[in-house]
Amino acid sequence: MLLHLQQKPLFIFLLSFTIWSWWTLDGVVSDPQLSYVKSGCSSYNVSDVTIFNENLNTTMRSLRAQISNQSKHSATAQAVKGNNPAYGVFQCRNYLSIKDCLACFDIAAVQIYNNCSVAATGARLIYEGCFLRYESSFFYDQSVDGGNHLMCGNRVVKNSTELASTVQQVLKNLELATPRIPGYFAATITQVPNSNGSNIYAFAQCLETLTQSGCQDCLESGLRNFQICLPNSNAKIFYAGCFMRYSTTAFFAANQTTDLKNILKQGGSTKKKAIIGGAVGGASFILILFALLALYRRSLSKRVHRVDVLGATELKGPVNYRYKDLKSATKNFSEENKLGEGGFGDVYKGTLKNGKVIAIKKLALEQSKKMDEDFESEVKLISNVHHRNLVRLLGCCSKGKERFLVYEYMRNNNVGQFLFVLEIGENKGSLNWKQRYGIILGTARGLAYLHEGFHICIIHRDIKPNNILLDDDFQPKIADFGLARLLPSDQSHLNTKFAGTMGYTAPEYIMHGQLSEKVDTYCYGVVILEIMSGQKSGELKDDDREFLLQRAWKLYDREMHIEFVDKTLDASEYDAEEVKKIIEIGLLCTQASPASRPTMCEVVDMLESKDGLMDHKRPTMPVYVDPNLRPTRDISQSSSSSLSNATDSTSMPSGR
Repeated sequence: MLLHLQQKPLFIFLLSFTIWSWWTLDGVVSDPQLSYVKSGCSSYNVSDVTIFNENLNTTMRSLRAQISNQSKHSATAQAVKGNNPAYGVFQCRNYLSIKDCLACFDIAAVQIYNNCSVAATGARLIYEGCFLRYESSFFYDQSVDGGNHLMCGNRVVKNSTELASTVQQVLKNLELATPRIPGYFAATITQVPNSNGSNIYAFAQCLETLTQSGCQDCLESGLRNFQICLPNSNAKIFYAGCFMRYSTTAFFAANQTTDLKNILKQGGSTKKKAIIGGAVGGASFILILFALLALYRRSLSKRVHRVDVLGATELKGPVNYRYKDLKSATKNFSEENKLGEGGFGDVYKGTLKNGKVIAIKKLALEQSKKMDEDFESEVKLISNVHHRNLVRLLGCCSKGKERFLVYEYMRNNNVGQFLFVLEIGENKGSLNWKQRYGIILGTARGLAYLHEGFHICIIHRDIKPNNILLDDDFQPKIADFGLARLLPSDQSHLNTKFAGTMGYTAPEYIMHGQLSEKVDTYCYGVVILEIMSGQKSGELKDDDREFLLQRAWKLYDREMHIEFVDKTLDASEYDAEEVKKIIEIGLLCTQASPASRPTMCEVVDMLESKDGLMDHKRPTMPVYVDPNLRPTRDISQSSSSSLSNATDSTSMPSGR
């Protein structure tokens, strides 16, 4: 304990004294709104605790100084000394006084250290009145992630219809107006019709580090999630980049409201003026524009842009690599440079002339004009998806009929290499419990971002250990996301273009082609059970001839699921109740009904929570598709002979 305290930055000890001074010398602060909401800690550690804490000390001092000296309700700061930088963000509600805002920061800054290890790469703490977060990597542009939290209040009995419709309109107005207001915050008071004077108090706020569109996307996502709270009397939603709240009880002063009428009108009038202006002067302008555009394109065709260091041409987002550079980097795509094979093609390790190591996926795609167009648009889309648990797409290359994708290189390969006994090496059992838990949580965060954090929903379709790569610190990064979108949308037939792997894919997708985010949830659930047991989903357990889901369910049903844990793990490394909870989460994710499976954001919340499975019921018996099934006809014609309940261990589908 003494060592733990000594490693904490001096700033925290000084801050503790400051907090004592707040409450003893100046009396109780009016109302900094310190009701606890949520906290979270990274499961990964920095490489140099001393340097990181020095940086974090500097960052925290800067955040506090901005609030105190500049009277700001939000602040960002960073210190990047060495290889362990510290980025920080603080924001309090704009209806709080600066004094209350500073008090909220002081309490949060101390408590966030008490919650997490001194070596953790990141942490966040949410109070009702403020939000504090720090990370060892840049995150200021994140608006929605797995740390989102929704709180619904008490249900209103009277005038529920009027209340719900009023709240809907009020929040919609805030969503549209807030991104247009300097500082990204707004508060309104609106009377509920036929309610004898009842009012709706509403507030919206975005991080100032977001773009206007980022703020809009965050609030729009929050508004969608608020629907499950209506017609409750109050609700709050806490996102990484924004905050929304409404209540029938006042929580800010009447003189702190924002007049949205002119702001909302400006949006409409701007459009009208643009249409009128376009009608009057558009014809001549378009003629001039076309002439200039023709000249510009002609000049572009005569120029070749090169980035010699990378051997690449810059595009809008991704980098267009030259084929000869990729060929040279992989020694003509030699077998010795081959990292593996997948449903989308082979992967090679490459070393560019500047020494940068990359991974190159040689795609196996059909050739058509539409496919070429889809490839280009998808590459631009995927290259803009940035998350610590997603493999970064660096660029692409087209050579004749061949298509290549260039990714960041992951030195530790994939989870399957360390989880199972493979021909290339005896790696089974080399993942300890902390690493396994980090992989489970990090993968959930990456999927939650793909489903709800990006501006469009991306469904992976093929989550499995081989598609979860590991960086130098064994942090998981999901690979091949977005590639399934290049394939035909009709997936009712299993063929070489099927975007999934038997033994992981959800039954409704295989049998009926029903694709949703819950397909990824099912795959993820199977991966959880593989990581927990060290057993492949498609392999029979030698002693009882059961597949993974069968064995997991039977042990859970008998309340013996601790027996499911991989015997190579040291029992002293993990808490038995936590292990049981994670196995139950895996079973929740693999339930037969997609509606019964949790969302990936809910999975993140359950994993990070110290409590049980939140509001979810006990898992129901999973239904699975025989992992060894390899049909060549329509799956729906053979589905009745390919499904089995998890309790049926003696009669396998292929033998019926």
